[in-house]
Amino acid sequence: MIVSASYRTDIPAFHAGWFLGRLAAGFAEVRNPYGGAPYWVSLAPPGAAGFVLWTRNIKPLLPDLSRVAARAPFMVQFTITGYPRALEPHVIDGEAAVAQVRALREQWGPRAVVWRYDPILVSSLTPSKAHRSGFAKLAAALQGSVDEVVVSFADLYRKSARNLAAAGRHHGFTWRDPEAEEKRALISELAAIANEHRMRLTLCAEPELASPGAQPARCVDAHRLSDIAGRPIHAREKGNRPGCLCAESRDIGAYDTCAQGCVYCYAVENHTRAAKRIRQIDPDAASLDSTQATAAASGVASP
Repeated sequence: MIVSASYRTDIPAFHAGWFLGRLAAGFAEVRNPYGGAPYWVSLAPPGAAGFVLWTRNIKPLLPDLSRVAARAPFMVQFTITGYPRALEPHVIDGEAAVAQVRALREQWGPRAVVWRYDPILVSSLTPSKAHRSGFAKLAAALQGSVDEVVVSFADLYRKSARNLAAAGRHHGFTWRDPEAEEKRALISELAAIANEHRMRLTLCAEPELASPGAQPARCVDAHRLSDIAGRPIHAREKGNRPGCLCAESRDIGAYDTCAQGCVYCYAVENHTRAAKRIRQIDPDAASLDSTQATAAASGVASP
């Protein structure tokens, strides 16, 4: 099974120590966010066939990636958008993020990293013109370090729409969901820019926007992991939602445990509470859902 770490939270940025501890233990516990029973996910071979690391800041994990590779091949889905602080208050700046991608490319090869310009949020702070120029600047900086960029437009679920509305009132910006034709036109322009910089543009779970220059993405990509490993890694296609072409995987993260503060995020309901919760997580627990308080209540020693 391919292990996803994690589209529910930024494990490399905020939970690197916990993740390395779980690698040493050989498993992680996942508590079903929809009320199901908890289950274990193997983090050692042969149970773990590969890892997909999702992040905006891999620096805390960067010195220890050899420990990850010793378990199974890994790839990194690295998000860099360069949005204003009103939208992404605690994300590292674009130059620092690009430097991390270049370091990953140098140490781990040309297939190790996929750039995510995701989600595309059309707002008064980030109109289409700003996306074209910002994307072009990042693509030029990342040329030679990545061969693929994944994009998608923001899906504003109830909690993300609520957080975005609150941020809009506070910072004085507006946003909108563009019509399909406007989305296709912007995707076409971004795909042409990507091609100029020797990378292909793919679409995350938005098949209705696909075109010859913008094909559906496989974010959990067994083919890429096979290239990295130098041997076949077999995984059936099993997407997480309609239009998703990802390989089957198990995610080991937990919602509401990321402190990047992105106001459009679907994985955090309240950013202040999420930052507080991170400080309470028991780093020795099997699950990211375990806090030091619950560990103490159950008689498990906390550091």
